[in-house]
Amino acid sequence: MGSTFMGLETSKRGLYTQQSALYTTGHNISNANTLGYSRQRVNMEATLGYPGTGLNAPKMPGHLGTGVQAQSVQRIRDQFIDRQYRQETTKLGYWESRSTAIAEMEDIMSEPSEFGLNASLDQFWKSLQDLSTNPENAAARKVVVQRGIGVAESFNYIHKQLSDIQGNLKNEILTSTDDVNSILKQIASLNEQIQAIEPNGYMPNDLYDARDTLLDELSQFFPIDIEYTKSGGNSLAIAEGSVKVSIKTKTGSIEIINGKDAGQLSPNGMSNNENFEPFNGFTVAGSGTVVGGPITYDDMELNKGKMLSQINSYGHGTDSKNAQGYYPEMLAKLDQMANEFAKAFNVIHEKGHPLAGSADIADFFDVTSSGAAGIKVNANIIKDPGSVAASSGIGEEGSGANAILLANMKSDILTGLGGATVQSFYQSMIGQLGVDGEQANRLAYNSGTIKLTVENNRAAVSSVSLDEEMTNMITFQQAYNASARMITVVDETLDKIINGMGRVGL
Repeated sequence: MGSTFMGLETSKRGLYTQQSALYTTGHNISNANTLGYSRQRVNMEATLGYPGTGLNAPKMPGHLGTGVQAQSVQRIRDQFIDRQYRQETTKLGYWESRSTAIAEMEDIMSEPSEFGLNASLDQFWKSLQDLSTNPENAAARKVVVQRGIGVAESFNYIHKQLSDIQGNLKNEILTSTDDVNSILKQIASLNEQIQAIEPNGYMPNDLYDARDTLLDELSQFFPIDIEYTKSGGNSLAIAEGSVKVSIKTKTGSIEIINGKDAGQLSPNGMSNNENFEPFNGFTVAGSGTVVGGPITYDDMELNKGKMLSQINSYGHGTDSKNAQGYYPEMLAKLDQMANEFAKAFNVIHEKGHPLAGSADIADFFDVTSSGAAGIKVNANIIKDPGSVAASSGIGEEGSGANAILLANMKSDILTGLGGATVQSFYQSMIGQLGVDGEQANRLAYNSGTIKLTVENNRAAVSSVSLDEEMTNMITFQQAYNASARMITVVDETLDKIINGMGRVGL
């Protein structure tokens, strides 16, 4: 026969279990707005029935139930959706960063505009045409000089601003590397805590959530692979264990976290100075079970991760002169344009002649410092605008034939610019910039839309619904009340047996 007090123990288990479910529901409600929190549930299971099996087990009809117990507290999570979310985060990280870098370049180039380089060139050509009609006019000559200074300063300004943004991108790469290293250390620390808790038969759900939030953040920078390793001991079958994280590359995977050990990344040859130092790969410093190793630029997967996007914008290669990347290539084209423009203009200017009494100066633009950063109007011409070679012959101050040739250079095709004029070459640069910007914005939008869809799918599985939790709260409360009422019933039964039996006739 069963124990006289068996009903009390059965109902007590019901009280404790429903109480645990109520506490878990309260935990869910409290964290309804917590970033990265996954709703939790108590997995209930029936306790072993009575009597148990064995030779000495009592013989009785049926197999009497003994109540319920909380087997585990489990968070609701779908690893397939998590993997998909991180893949889309990696793509979005690349295109958002690229879109931002191109948008900053567009702001500097400022085309079409009344104040950009193209407008400065138009004003320069116009001033030369005005000079050709009145070459003896001192004011017209001063305007030509000032317009020439305006063109040179436009080149200087664009180069300086683009170089500054390139420097900012370098700082972003270094900062992103520090962020990644910090995330790696935090994930390894969480792995260590999880490994200490799971073998005792517990589920550290809140530590799992903190780790997954960090993995989501890490996936912005690199495409990553994740593997789970069981902690052993008395770990539950549903316990996740520690994670091993690797950066995916074209040639395989580079391990960066293994349990409580985390590697550290450092970009090769890059330091916190203002000089341009092209990216030349990462070195992963090993630690404990993490072996480490190199990650070259060519190893990195195309169009994936914020880090690669920053590198593509900033520049990469073995030396600064031959660096590849969006900003180095744009600066190189700008230098090419400035050099060819100054050289071609000086060739025509050298064939002309100044006003009588002014020095015959061959070069209108000083090219001792080449490139867009160094182009400037010859200091001697600035001092004496009469030195502008507007005429085609000596003593022909009234002739503006050479000024016409200088003005017509606007339509001259320059072999050094690939058979384009100065302004058509610049316009092609701006056109390509616009196409690249449109593509980056479109792909960033598409990636963001897909990520949002996956995020909504994940929220449908893992997020807290207050309506659902309120329903659960009422359900568990009523079950708790019923168990308490059952204890009262058993108590009244026992009272009758203990205090009422053997007192016939009283």
